[in-house]
Amino acid sequence: MRIVVAGATGLIGQRIVQKLVEAQNDVVVLTRNPSKRAGLNSPSVRFVQWDARTPGDWCIQLDQADGVINLSGESIGGKRWTSAQKSRILSSRLDATNAIVDAIKASGRKPQVLVNASAVGYYGGVRDGDVLESHSSGNDFLADVCRQWESAALAAEGFGVRVVLARSGIVLAADAGALKRLLIPFRLFVGGPLGSGSQWFPWIHLEDEAGAMLFAIENPAITGPINLTSPEPVTMREFCSALGRALKRPSWAPVPAFLLKIILHEMSDMVLKGQRAIPRRLLDAGYRFKFPRLDEALPDVLKGRS
Repeated sequence: MRIVVAGATGLIGQRIVQKLVEAQNDVVVLTRNPSKRAGLNSPSVRFVQWDARTPGDWCIQLDQADGVINLSGESIGGKRWTSAQKSRILSSRLDATNAIVDAIKASGRKPQVLVNASAVGYYGGVRDGDVLESHSSGNDFLADVCRQWESAALAAEGFGVRVVLARSGIVLAADAGALKRLLIPFRLFVGGPLGSGSQWFPWIHLEDEAGAMLFAIENPAITGPINLTSPEPVTMREFCSALGRALKRPSWAPVPAFLLKIILHEMSDMVLKGQRAIPRRLLDAGYRFKFPRLDEALPDVLKGRS
């Protein structure tokens, strides 16, 4: 197959491209800076410039594509959520997604599928019960971003394209993402849960994050939202206890919710709210998780580190 990937130079995108190449697919990476290849050098990968906002020469790539994966967007956790940063988080996602949908509309030979990134933040904070893909949306900032982002992607259905909305949980990888930040206090022997510790922590190993997206590309029966989370979610307290065991460090120093709110303001919602998101549609479609259990996932992610 020939797959176009936008946002491929980030943590998830790099692994997806690597797995596509390993499966002998041709890959076109849409990037604002083709000279920065982020370790993705391969004869099977082409880099094409775009601005992630407007039509251009890059649009022709969708004419020749079997599928598109869109991961583009400003980092959610990179900076404090000022009004300007919140605007960048939303507009970067809508601009890129609208540009891709417009390119699909203009293409003669439409791609068969668009897998568009989203997040379990769509549901907002849910204290009790399983959260399946049919669960209603939340009412906070992240939920609103996800709703608008998904709505923009779903416009591609009007042109006969299958759209998959990949609602990701917290992706576990030692060198980037949320886990990299959580490792710091544990290595200093002051690790512990954030807030009460009773909030749900919907995690997924990087291998399954990438694997599930490729599974969605290859399976025409999958459409609409899918939860990209482990089938065995844990609470924040359980996660930090498992992380302490994996690192052979204590997990005894919780960070109070009020302190996180003082430091992070509204951004603290990312760690103080959660949901017991279950990947029901992936499981029903036959996806087999490589790392379904946290006590298997963490040692794999952390191997060679302490």
